[in-house]
Amino acid sequence: MSSSCLCSMFLSIEICEYIYYSGLHYFGIDPVWLAAIIPIKTYSNAEADKVTILKENKNQSGIYMWTNNINNKKYIGSSGNLRARFLKYFNQNHLLENSSMNICKALIKHGYSNFSLTIIEYCEVSELLEREKYSWKLFKPEYNIAQDPTAPMSGRTHSDDTKRIMSGENHPNYGKNLSEETRTKISDALQGKPKVEGSGKPSQVIEVTDITNNTTISYDSISEAAKALNIKQSTITNYILRNQHKPYKGIYTFKKDQQG
Repeated sequence: MSSSCLCSMFLSIEICEYIYYSGLHYFGIDPVWLAAIIPIKTYSNAEADKVTILKENKNQSGIYMWTNNINNKKYIGSSGNLRARFLKYFNQNHLLENSSMNICKALIKHGYSNFSLTIIEYCEVSELLEREKYSWKLFKPEYNIAQDPTAPMSGRTHSDDTKRIMSGENHPNYGKNLSEETRTKISDALQGKPKVEGSGKPSQVIEVTDITNNTTISYDSISEAAKALNIKQSTITNYILRNQHKPYKGIYTFKKDQQG
């Protein structure tokens, strides 16, 4: 048997296995058609494969999918920096702070060992939303609240209290016709109101370098970097203010992005 035939045979076997374990065989999906979107890789146990996940996805952008191995529910997301995104998922503080998200809530409840992580595809950052939307249509992920990645608020419902807040109904001047004089006084008062020190300043982009593998990741703020590394914000702040050069815990160095 030729090598090309052997490759085709093994590919067919992998396709059939993927169809079975992902549950797609219930929908009668054609294996030949599915071959065009076979995931790049799947980590069957997110807890056991954590180190490999972070190592293999550094400097990569693409579409990923969490799958609950207990109930087969899925969550699909995308990121221009997959390693940084996965660092957040592996941070318990991040999960607790975002427990309103179904996937974070599920990871807390069932644990990483009961989830598999699939890299559906690697793609350019400019293609992320389009490719993520395509994957949503294919897998119909139950943990995703929104119905369209390009419109994150779609599919969400708000409580009556939230709707009242959004409408401004609770404001004392709601529904009132204010005189021109009153409007002027309010405007003058707002313009003359002193701002809280530091308000209006843009977030400072922080570069974090892991000297053990010589990789650098940029974070939009000190708080984001601290959350990703599961350390205190003050640790990074003091490191920068004191102009330190010795790697924190022998691993990380921090500096402000001069273009941030």
